[in-house]
Amino acid sequence: MANFYETVVTVLKQDERFVAEDGTFLRNAVYESAMKMDAPLIKLLLTNEETTKRFFADIDGVKVFDKMGFAWVINNRQFLPDSYTRFKNKIGLTDEQGEMITSSGKVELVFPYKDCVLEGGQTKEDQKRQEIFYNETLAPDEIDRLLYPKVLVGAKRYTKDGVEENITSFSENDNLIVKGNNLLALASLLKRYEGRVKCICIDPPYNTANSGFGYNDSFKHSSWLTFMKSRIEFAVRLLSKQGTIFVFCDDNEQSYLKILMDEIVGRERYIQTVIWRNCDNSNNDAKQFSQDHNYILVYSKDENWESYKLDRTEEQSKHYKNPDNDPRGPWFDGNPVNSPNPRPNLRYSITTPNGNVIAPPANGWRWNRTELERRMKTGEIRFNDDETGIIRRTYLNEQQGLPPSTLWDICEEPLWLDIDVTGHTRQAKYEQKKLNPNITTSDLFKTPKPERVIKKIFDIATKEGDIILDFFGGSGTSAAVANKMNRRYILCEQMDYIQTFIIERLKKVIAGEQGGISKDVNWQGGGTFVYCELAKLNQAVVEEIESATGSDTLATIWGKMKKSGFISYKVDPAAIDEAAEDFDALSLENQKKFLIELLDKNLLYVNKCDMDDAEFNISEVDKAFTKSFYKEA
Repeated sequence: MANFYETVVTVLKQDERFVAEDGTFLRNAVYESAMKMDAPLIKLLLTNEETTKRFFADIDGVKVFDKMGFAWVINNRQFLPDSYTRFKNKIGLTDEQGEMITSSGKVELVFPYKDCVLEGGQTKEDQKRQEIFYNETLAPDEIDRLLYPKVLVGAKRYTKDGVEENITSFSENDNLIVKGNNLLALASLLKRYEGRVKCICIDPPYNTANSGFGYNDSFKHSSWLTFMKSRIEFAVRLLSKQGTIFVFCDDNEQSYLKILMDEIVGRERYIQTVIWRNCDNSNNDAKQFSQDHNYILVYSKDENWESYKLDRTEEQSKHYKNPDNDPRGPWFDGNPVNSPNPRPNLRYSITTPNGNVIAPPANGWRWNRTELERRMKTGEIRFNDDETGIIRRTYLNEQQGLPPSTLWDICEEPLWLDIDVTGHTRQAKYEQKKLNPNITTSDLFKTPKPERVIKKIFDIATKEGDIILDFFGGSGTSAAVANKMNRRYILCEQMDYIQTFIIERLKKVIAGEQGGISKDVNWQGGGTFVYCELAKLNQAVVEEIESATGSDTLATIWGKMKKSGFISYKVDPAAIDEAAEDFDALSLENQKKFLIELLDKNLLYVNKCDMDDAEFNISEVDKAFTKSFYKEA
């Protein structure tokens, strides 16, 4: 039987989709392809006599693929007998049917089930994982435990005058920066902010090879959708009744993301898809099309939501003239006099001075007869030269702002399209470089958003004092723009650059830096924000494992793990110790991978309800701040 499994592996490894860069065979990628009746997979299996005989039935000369039989073989614990898998099997990390726990029916890896929780850490080591990193238990009480509010530690308040350390209280007007996994941060924000956020603006990983969402290509689609689903569900709960959510995305997932958001937010609450031209020049090396735009999906909690109007630009006002020196200022002839909606009571004929009769438009006139005659006396409305129609004079100083367009262009001087100017990715990278002159090109964010495009979103959806949330903090643009526009903000980010880039950027904003939109809003500096972190528990162990440089260090960590009580209930430590020789035979990377799998993923961070447990060593200062944040003090 073992030889047969080796044959299957050899055959399947001919397809590069099923092999990671490090040579690891991606069993779950094969499983997902089989469930989709993937044609290249089926053709590949038919090329080998043994796999053809085992997985295909001959019915009247037609080969019929036994999908479920193939799936059983793929998921059997004897499959892929490499050293790592043999070791896991030996110490018993399989279910009662002998199938690997991570591929059993207890954890569905395909999106259609949509009952998985993708914890989705985004550290650099998380990005190297070749398999999807799901929370490994789907029991409701276990998921609830994962999503309990967390303890907040290390709180500091940043002001123009400096940094206030070890703060013990959080005020209603404080802006907030949280370091930690954003799914768990969102769950923790609910108690204070549920139903209060006016605008959510997020720029999630785009699910492309260079986006930073570094999971296995064959799993990108289902894992990315599950990753987004959990977060959007919490985000919608945070929105106010008139709140909006703006989500940046590209062609890879735009259509699927819209369907997902239709389901979560409500199809009737879909507002629009904005097309933002994010490149200032086409890609001459493109083989098919140069993709020069991204999308912004817009939804509102209120299906009758209306945008705030935008100020007119000089370009949008240039057709207003004043050739007759009208004392009311520049004007424009040509705006409609008809009603925008059917108004049968306003369908009346008008007789001109020369006797012509002007029939009403299909919907009727915009005003009743008395009001129309009044406006004609003021000169706002007049007959055209041959008295066959009516002309309306519209004055610039009487015009309100314009509704936003669905096309946001980058042209410095849009000559033929009356569309918006919002900056582009190159401009955003320039802003990054200007904020941090010492940053190297490789350290620049790959798809940053310029301040101008974020300002436009906030102009459309918020007023001063409104709360804005961005739980994919990135380079901190949303927080920087919100600070300059006098909006309150919450930003979440897990990566360590929160200290080296985001915090440093916001310190410069408070001090009055003049990049981005500063001149547009006459920014002179000011504002404050509070920084804190989710209190790490097993997450700290994960990071300790990842940084280990030798097996001796890992052995020490394993000793501490056994004493901590925070390993998975599926694990029998005695069985692992008995198999010590097999563990020692694994590569360092596989040893790390194995130890991380043993940890209880529901205990990555300290839950607030466990704050007083001495074992977690939460300081009195951190306890006081946590209670203040959750309004318990």
